Amino acid sequence: MTKKSVRIGGACGYWGESPIATPQFLTSDTQSASVDYIVYDYLAEITMSILARAKAKKPDSGYATDFITSVLKPNLLDISKSGVKLVSNAGGVNPDACGEAARALIKELGLDLKVAVITGDNILDRAENISKSNPKEMFTGEGFPDPDKIASINTYIGAFPIAKALDEGADIVITGRCVDSAVTLGICIHELGWQPHDFNALASGSLAGHILECGPQATGGNFTDWELAGNIANIGYPIAKIHADGSFEISKPENTSGLVSVGTISEQMLYEIANPQSYMLPDVICDFSEVSITQKSKDIVHVSPAKGLPAPDSYKTCVTFSDGYRTGMTLTHYGFDAAQKARKFANAALERASATLQQLNMQNFTETSIEIIGDDSQYGDFYNDGTPREVVTKIAAKHPTMFEGGILLKEIAGLGLASAPGLSGFQGARPKPSPLVRLFSYLTPKQDITLKIECDGITQEWRDSPGTPFIKNPVKRHAPPAMPAMDETKQLPLIELAWGRSGDKGNKANIGIIARHPDYLPFIWNEIDEEVIAQRFAHFIEGANKQEILGKIERYYLPGSNAINYVIDDILGGGGVASIRNDPQGKGYAQILLAHPVCVPANFSTKS
Repeated sequence: MTKKSVRIGGACGYWGESPIATPQFLTSDTQSASVDYIVYDYLAEITMSILARAKAKKPDSGYATDFITSVLKPNLLDISKSGVKLVSNAGGVNPDACGEAARALIKELGLDLKVAVITGDNILDRAENISKSNPKEMFTGEGFPDPDKIASINTYIGAFPIAKALDEGADIVITGRCVDSAVTLGICIHELGWQPHDFNALASGSLAGHILECGPQATGGNFTDWELAGNIANIGYPIAKIHADGSFEISKPENTSGLVSVGTISEQMLYEIANPQSYMLPDVICDFSEVSITQKSKDIVHVSPAKGLPAPDSYKTCVTFSDGYRTGMTLTHYGFDAAQKARKFANAALERASATLQQLNMQNFTETSIEIIGDDSQYGDFYNDGTPREVVTKIAAKHPTMFEGGILLKEIAGLGLASAPGLSGFQGARPKPSPLVRLFSYLTPKQDITLKIECDGITQEWRDSPGTPFIKNPVKRHAPPAMPAMDETKQLPLIELAWGRSGDKGNKANIGIIARHPDYLPFIWNEIDEEVIAQRFAHFIEGANKQEILGKIERYYLPGSNAINYVIDDILGGGGVASIRNDPQGKGYAQILLAHPVCVPANFSTKS
């Protein structure tokens, strides 16, 4: 018999996040904190490459150890007592080892909990054969990387095998590289009886998972109006109460700080998505464009169901591979002309390092980066006249080899006595070049992947339904909002009219802008078009001319949430650890756009 609703707590958004969420959901007796399940999302592309290297050195490693040491070990007794079930992708590239570690703890405490482990997403052992077929990178068209440089290959599996593991009575489900939202959707399928053809429900459950997957980013973290989140040391983690029709409410435990509002949930919905009308997942293609988000009461927000289209016939598959080394250092300058001093120092360090490489008949750096960031913390309030006299200098470069990349670090250190006055910095050991890991994405037909679900010694094979070929842009875009007539005008910064959140997908960034009131949206749409984005971000976007840059920008309208999503390609210098930018994931790009002026009527006043 299926339930009418299920309550799921989102406890983790990345490997290394604070473990405070699990006790929030387990130790409170209040109805606001009670949950049926807790989900944990540990994996990102760079995490997969780190775990793959760890497993290569130590065969019983390669999983997110935090799940064992920081979640299970201190909380297993309460987990068992409460009856709460856990679903996590902590398995990384070695789910079996993670499962064995969990079972060892359960046995040690004499508990009766069933652990299910889902494997089959890791296809690194097929690297040579995949290389022979030479699949093209799905975004750039590049050829397949050298198999000798590959660290990991994983298909992004979906939610139905998770639901099957729960059907078999699992209390703890551990997967490898499933999509982030699948840990939530799998629970919904199991508890609410959703089937593969229930496209709208599957899209809605995926949206709930997307809201939960970054933990406190839904409860005030990374929020435009950040001061409303209060004391973030005690921030509450999100809880989704998901109904059989796909609608859900987001809340947080009582007696925690943070904020659940239309703004926080709208921002998280737009976080790291591209076309909101074709958000592709293994189980469904989602359309979030008409989803409405409303404040139900204090710290409780209602989200209407999304729309869904049939599942695709392929899994997105991600390869991480080594592409040389990244090297760099940060230091500070303060005093008069701090920024000029810093730039002169950085240019000199790169010039000297390049000259050294040339003298040794070695290849020069393939890419360099200088960024000057400033704030007058050394001066206090007395001298603060609005002119920065203190900067952080970031100098970085890429090079094919570790030794030659290290020459830059040596030359930066060697310039210390030749610098202009005011060079400073918190000192420790000189940093070392680190591997530069790039991402290669392609599609694997679902028929080529067989998963295994092992639940306490009993193993079953699983194959997802075949899916259907995806037709690009299968839905018609919404007409833009109508612009009212204006005679006299004035300008306001966008932040007075909207909230904003930005993030990354590989070498793409998205900026989601949500109008604080529906009446503001026409002005925002009219003022901030693709040309404005090109002007604001041209210094980041890889392109030779204006038309080439404009061709890398897309704008989407979401009438249900009064929002606009901007997607920009080739803007992150490779993205993640393939980038040597100060912000390689575009996390602050919304802050840049929120400063842009917007024309409004002269008599315009903001609404509460």
